[in-house]
Amino acid sequence: MNVRSHIAADEGGGVAMRPLPSHSASARVNRHRADWRGWKFMWPFAVVFVFVFIVPIVYAVYISFFQKRMVGGTRFVGVDNYVRLFQDPNFWSSVGRVALFTVVQVPIMLFLAAALALALDSMKLHGAKFFRISTFLPYAVPAVVSTMIWGFMYGAKYGLVGSLNDLLGTDLDVLAPSVLLASIGNIVTWEFTGYNMLIFYSSLSTIPHSLYEAASIDGASEWQIIRRIKLPELKGSLAITVIFSIIGSFQLFNEPSIMENMVPGNA
Repeated sequence: MNVRSHIAADEGGGVAMRPLPSHSASARVNRHRADWRGWKFMWPFAVVFVFVFIVPIVYAVYISFFQKRMVGGTRFVGVDNYVRLFQDPNFWSSVGRVALFTVVQVPIMLFLAAALALALDSMKLHGAKFFRISTFLPYAVPAVVSTMIWGFMYGAKYGLVGSLNDLLGTDLDVLAPSVLLASIGNIVTWEFTGYNMLIFYSSLSTIPHSLYEAASIDGASEWQIIRRIKLPELKGSLAITVIFSIIGSFQLFNEPSIMENMVPGNA
């Protein structure tokens, strides 16, 4: 039996060992119980998330196993829709075009966004507030409106490209099948560069400017400050923008759909 004791001073100034009460020999254990108070604050978002995000996905998967026919109505066909999809050469061709679009457009857009963010953070750009707002403004324009604006500008017989052809005597057609994907990429880059620029700029704003001053005093050049201090800080925001941009590229629909009726021959 283990007996714990404590030290106490007696009347003569000595030290005596006195045993503790027997009931204190057993240690008390505080058992942690689940705390559900956080869920009381989360349930409004959780309900909206389930009904807006989870339920539509489940329903989409459910209806994918059915086929609606003019004769016989809606019938359960199992995985026949998926088999027909994966055997369709047009599907794989479209996947290849979207993958090519993503590989080319996303790096260009993020490079421009990072360059603009670095220019703003350098504090050497005149009219930085106006530049920041004007760069972000295309993101506030709806994709439908942006596509229609650029579609009229692209027209070889009207708009900016047609006027340049008349002025320079050229026959430039940016809606030709060989360059149409690049023209759509230009629209998407114009729309979302400002959005990604703000993400990069917000990340750079967390760096204390005293760090830049210390680096300058130590003799670091502007490029060395960018490479050693600023670019490492952009790694986290770069991962976010890459993920968002890839998802957005594979969700590309508005621009090709609207330009379908604006392109001669439906290139």
